[in-house]
Amino acid sequence: MTEQTERKKRVFSAVQPSGGVTLGNYLGALKNWVKMQDEFDCIYALADLHTITVRQEPAKMRSNILDAYALFLACGVNPEKSPFFIQSHVNTHAQLAWILNCYTQFGELSRMTQFKDKSQKHADNVNAGLFTYPALMAADILLYQADMVPVGADQRQHLEITRDVAQRFNGIYGNVFKIPEAYVPKTAARVMSLQDPQNKMSKSDTNINGCVYILDPPETIIKKFKRAVTDSDACVRYADGKDGINNLMGIYSSITGKSFADIESEFAGKGYGDFKQAVGEAVAEELRPIQQRYKEIRDDKQYLEACYKRSAEFAQSISQRTLDKAMKKIGFILK
Repeated sequence: MTEQTERKKRVFSAVQPSGGVTLGNYLGALKNWVKMQDEFDCIYALADLHTITVRQEPAKMRSNILDAYALFLACGVNPEKSPFFIQSHVNTHAQLAWILNCYTQFGELSRMTQFKDKSQKHADNVNAGLFTYPALMAADILLYQADMVPVGADQRQHLEITRDVAQRFNGIYGNVFKIPEAYVPKTAARVMSLQDPQNKMSKSDTNINGCVYILDPPETIIKKFKRAVTDSDACVRYADGKDGINNLMGIYSSITGKSFADIESEFAGKGYGDFKQAVGEAVAEELRPIQQRYKEIRDDKQYLEACYKRSAEFAQSISQRTLDKAMKKIGFILK
């Protein structure tokens, strides 16, 4: 009798379609989404419900959702292998979020760093959704009985509150939710702003040269890297106090697979101009086929619709089982 094949661990991850996917998003998350598909049972989502804690322009929001969906497919997310759905298409998310709101403490929510930060940035719209956002995020994860959730430093607090709420619910009603673990990819890159390398690359950067987008034309990408902030050392080496060069080396390493030692050897005796040009060209070449594939997918509305509808049906069937179990435990009458 042959030994039974071990079940792959399930990974759940979601990202907001808030317009413009950056090089940081690509190297820090998207590339890992693609890699993880071979190793894990992956379920991915575009978290469009999360975006409306900040006011959205309807036509732009619709466009952002389809743009992001097409771009993720172009990068290698395969909905035949890993369901990739639009969150608002699966009604269990909003329903479980309300239930979990009732098992999440006010004090827990008030301590969330993201709530404090966003409240300051959007002082004219500090809404209840912004405050209870972690309950919806917890629902996203717990609905799929995920073993692991890829997290960056800025999302660890959200995973911790998800675990706390799940443990609290299980403590009352028995084993309903799997308690997810954090998954930190071995090769996750933390990409910093090209103009302010002490801060993460972000689409909210006030300096347009600080952020590179996946869909930037090659000449724009190279120009932005040529303008990247460095230092007066004029030596390509990884060291404390060389934030700009360290960032560029990290990007170049992520794209080429070369170690920092290899990069230092390659550019020994060369100036920063040569290095910045090489990094820009490497990034532009990496993104060129993605940009081409994106145009093909974005123009094929039938294919796009087929992908997100099929994925939503799959996600609905899995998540409904979890929701029904939770509701039955609480005492609701299921239809």
